[in-house]
Amino acid sequence: MRKGKRKRALTGMQIFTSCISTALVLILFGLVVFFVQMAHQLSNSVKEDLVVSVLLSDDAGEDAIQTYTHEMQQKRYIKKLDYISKEQALKEHIQEMGTDPEEFLGSNPFSPSLEVHLKADYANSDSLSWITKDIKAQPVVLNVVYQKDLIDSLNNNLQKVSLVLLILAALLTFVSFGLINSTVKMSLYANRFLIHTMKLVGARWSFIRRPFLSRSFWIGLTSAILANGVLLTGIHLFLHYDPVLENIITLNMVLIMGGAVLLAGILLTLTSSYLSVNKFLKMKAGELHEM
Repeated sequence: MRKGKRKRALTGMQIFTSCISTALVLILFGLVVFFVQMAHQLSNSVKEDLVVSVLLSDDAGEDAIQTYTHEMQQKRYIKKLDYISKEQALKEHIQEMGTDPEEFLGSNPFSPSLEVHLKADYANSDSLSWITKDIKAQPVVLNVVYQKDLIDSLNNNLQKVSLVLLILAALLTFVSFGLINSTVKMSLYANRFLIHTMKLVGARWSFIRRPFLSRSFWIGLTSAILANGVLLTGIHLFLHYDPVLENIITLNMVLIMGGAVLLAGILLTLTSSYLSVNKFLKMKAGELHEM
């Protein structure tokens, strides 16, 4: 009786240790998934902050400009746009520079314009070349102005940062998977003689694997729930500390992170358990003693 209680306590401690160890690794994995998504979101946000100025003809009437503005809002590459009238452009110039051009020119030198923000996928030189042609095709448009060098430099730098993050994410993910595999193997190591005994009495391999796979499933599920709880608490504190991040951290990002952690927790523990049990099943008695 006492021996049975001690064995159950030992098994319970092994399961508890496996859950905690796996949860810690899944937290690391979840952080990798979250920060890769966050970097992508920040990259898109920076690209969509870039402004393309569309200068409009002074001769175009208000009706023509309103019609063109409405047409532009329907373009697939437009994130948002703002109409700047001649009067508004003059007012902003006076506020920024402190001088009124009308005093020495005798008239308002500014043209009405549209400040266009492109969707992130189109904020690059290749896309802007055909977008510029598309915009200039309208008679109300005088010119399209954007900072090509700035856009090229920004995209090059973002590509380099993204590459570094992806390499780092791949390495950390590989380490995480290796640690989970080692944790599962260690939890099964103590049962290697039990596995061999069941094999000797004629039990089918699928029958022998079943209880270990079932335990691994629940360990993976429990670990993933624990890891997601810690990660969600961290994100909540993060947002409480800096509410501005609500514009970057979206619900979709959190759901992808949580789903990835849950899927990784279950699949990795099941896969590792399956491979480990098979490894012990293939061993002979002498090999088990030598381990």
